[in-house]
Amino acid sequence: MPAEPSAHASRARQRGFTLVEILVALAIVAVALSAAMRALAQATDGSTLLKQRTLALWVAQNRLAALQLAARPPDVGSDQGVEEQAGRRFAWRETITATPNPAFRKIEIVVVDPAMPEYALSTLVGYLGRPLPR
Repeated sequence: MPAEPSAHASRARQRGFTLVEILVALAIVAVALSAAMRALAQATDGSTLLKQRTLALWVAQNRLAALQLAARPPDVGSDQGVEEQAGRRFAWRETITATPNPAFRKIEIVVVDPAMPEYALSTLVGYLGRPLPR
């Protein structure tokens, strides 16, 4: 007749986790932590890009405001330059074209990061009215 396990031996087996249970729990925690880190990295990248796009839009709006405040209306053509906004440098290109109404000019301003000139961070299109002769 087999001997029944003692009460002490049966309690010892139920008290702890097996090695397999611990490894499964660690694997689940590792997957969850890697997913959380990836989500955090994506959120950080998104907020950085949003800040950069906002600053680029401000550069474009400042360029349009400068053209509106100029004593003389801008001539048809293109111009480019670099401006700093919040400690960051941005390159801008503006194209001024005529419209069917000769009293207006169309202005398109594209702002890019100088390190990546092929990727437009912001594009602003505006129209300027020319003063009518008196």
